[in-house]
Amino acid sequence: MSGTKIVSLLVGKPAALSHREKTVESGINKKLAVGPLYLTTTGFAEDGQADLVHHGGPDKAVCAYCQIHYPYWEKELERPMPHGSFGENTTLAGLSEDTVSIGDVFRMGNALVQVSQPRQPCYKLAWKHDLVDLPLKMESTGWTGFYFRVLEEGMVGLDDAVELVRSHPLKMTIARANEIAYRCKEDAEAMRSLLAVEELSASWKTMLERRLSAI
Repeated sequence: MSGTKIVSLLVGKPAALSHREKTVESGINKKLAVGPLYLTTTGFAEDGQADLVHHGGPDKAVCAYCQIHYPYWEKELERPMPHGSFGENTTLAGLSEDTVSIGDVFRMGNALVQVSQPRQPCYKLAWKHDLVDLPLKMESTGWTGFYFRVLEEGMVGLDDAVELVRSHPLKMTIARANEIAYRCKEDAEAMRSLLAVEELSASWKTMLERRLSAI
């Protein structure tokens, strides 16, 4: 994964997000960080989330999106899409959902991080861009981005390398996890294969176990 690095580092505190006649608190509108930031087990300094049930926490300390997808979205949505358009903390060059597996460990700046789950696009992305079907578009492409948990805290800055330290032996890619979650909802064997990855986030384990119990 040569050439893998952080091309944008973004943070933001929760603020009002309005869409038509509704308003919620959200941390989705992030801004480019000025200088390196300290990354803790619950996220970057100066960052925050409003909905702590569905966002943030140790399993979702860092939201990452892949730079390679941005040209597609600009063409598909017919608008400029600057880095941070998907509410991510880090825009990464050199990685994609097809090459990253749950449980993979990376050195990001001075911090050590581990891939925990795909990002689940929610209605706040639709509100941010006034595109009601954007979350579904992201699910259909599989280009959702993903989350890191933090194994070792440290300083992280723009242009820092993101170096693979340890590849998970089960090779459950983010792309495959998305396929199981969104297109194999009745496939018990596929869901069990995802649950076999011990490093999968607690929330995804709970989701899959509920689906299995309903089959």
